[in-house]
Amino acid sequence: MLLLEWLVPLLIGAVALTRLADRIGVPYPAFLALGGAVLALLPQGPNIVMEPDLALALFVAPVIVDTAYDASLRDMRTNWLSISLLVVAAVGVTTAAVAIAARAMLPDLPWSAAIALGAIVAPPDATAATAILRQVHLPFRLSTILGGESLLNDASALFVYRLAVGAFAAGGISPGYLATSFVLVLPASLLAGWLTARATTNLMGQIDEIGPAVIMQFSLTFGIWMLAEELQLSAVLVLVAYAATVANNGPRRFRARLRLPTFSVWEVVIFVLNVLAFVLIGLQLRPILEAMSGQRLAFALSFAFAILLVCILARLAWVAFYGTIRARPLGRIGRLPQGVKDGRSFARGGVVIGWCGMRGIVTLAAAFALPENVPHRDLMLLTAFVVVLGTLTIQGMTLKPLVQWAGLEDDDPVGREIGRARTEINRAALSAIESEKGAAADGLRAEYAEILRLAEDHPDGFAPPQTSQDALRLRSIEAARSRLHEMRASGDIGNDAFSRLEFELDRAELHASAV
Repeated sequence: MLLLEWLVPLLIGAVALTRLADRIGVPYPAFLALGGAVLALLPQGPNIVMEPDLALALFVAPVIVDTAYDASLRDMRTNWLSISLLVVAAVGVTTAAVAIAARAMLPDLPWSAAIALGAIVAPPDATAATAILRQVHLPFRLSTILGGESLLNDASALFVYRLAVGAFAAGGISPGYLATSFVLVLPASLLAGWLTARATTNLMGQIDEIGPAVIMQFSLTFGIWMLAEELQLSAVLVLVAYAATVANNGPRRFRARLRLPTFSVWEVVIFVLNVLAFVLIGLQLRPILEAMSGQRLAFALSFAFAILLVCILARLAWVAFYGTIRARPLGRIGRLPQGVKDGRSFARGGVVIGWCGMRGIVTLAAAFALPENVPHRDLMLLTAFVVVLGTLTIQGMTLKPLVQWAGLEDDDPVGREIGRARTEINRAALSAIESEKGAAADGLRAEYAEILRLAEDHPDGFAPPQTSQDALRLRSIEAARSRLHEMRASGDIGNDAFSRLEFELDRAELHASAV
């Protein structure tokens, strides 16, 4: 009961912080981090102990699936070089820089633990990046690079993390084992994710109810993570391959009335998991801070802030180095990427990418998952939280003005694709009813014909998101909704009839809306 008494006001507080973040124009994870810091300073609170392995599965698996489902494989392939170097090289440089700095400040810290700390704080977070990208209008190429990086760098960082923790437990790992693990784990993980998706897509398509469908989706997410861990594969890569395959092959088998509610459920779950992660890390830090004396606390904080600075500078240094090499005329690899107008915009885009290093739920979950016997675990946990809090507040809250300074403009390639595709799908819809007879078919043909006429009048052939019929339909739906409420208020209909008719009006409103 004590946990529930804390959880309810914390969730309400998280919603309030999110609303405040939207008003100010900063990513909501930044305010959640500040809320976790406040919890760490409160004198009393519930004592919650979580199993280390549970933290990674609970907090990371749904985030990975949610992000991978929305990822565009086509656009990631177009920007594969930039994404790959951020995923591998930027994570490697940050991990190495943090490990060296940690050993310099704390000589008795084993190299395996120092590398594990580097891997914990190295990967920028998918949720934090998504929350920020919704609020700043970056060029599509930069958004694609940052989204692809935040999705895949978890795999590289957690791979290094697992090896480092395993090396600490085993007393060391040979270079040959490292090379073999990398060569075998990468293709095996991707293949396992693809096979799992192919095997489960038909099963998911046969479920007709929202509740069972959502339960099955989350059960598969956690089940695939646990199976990958048992098989010593990269659970992140398995889930990325699984979700990407489902996203490309599954939509035809999933019904619209199931798809829309499940999207909402996933969005709520990801938000709640972020809240819980920051709440739990705050509650874990409270006894750590209480146990530290003044001098020890001062060292711990100086250590944590030094690692924060190393994380920021290491990423900026790598991006600057890569940008310098890429901008030089070194044959094909030296050309400016597609969509980049000049060297100045390329350089300023690099500054923005270098500054987009916000850490989040993956870093917190990996810190949670550290075994209890790792030396200086409390210090590493505190450091992870400081890095998350620091990057979210310092970088997250200053990213919007940085983008404005850079003067980067989005030429909206997605909007252009939507305009062209909307024309084609309406033409296909009109063709499907061309031979039908009757008043209903005539009305529908007239509606599609107006859409195609408007597309012909558009200079680029884009079909509009709404027509004059849609505007009239929305007016009619609003009048119908008002009358429906009046009938329930007067007792002419009961709640069962009201709910079914309201659902029909909601579907009609969504169909007529431009969103």
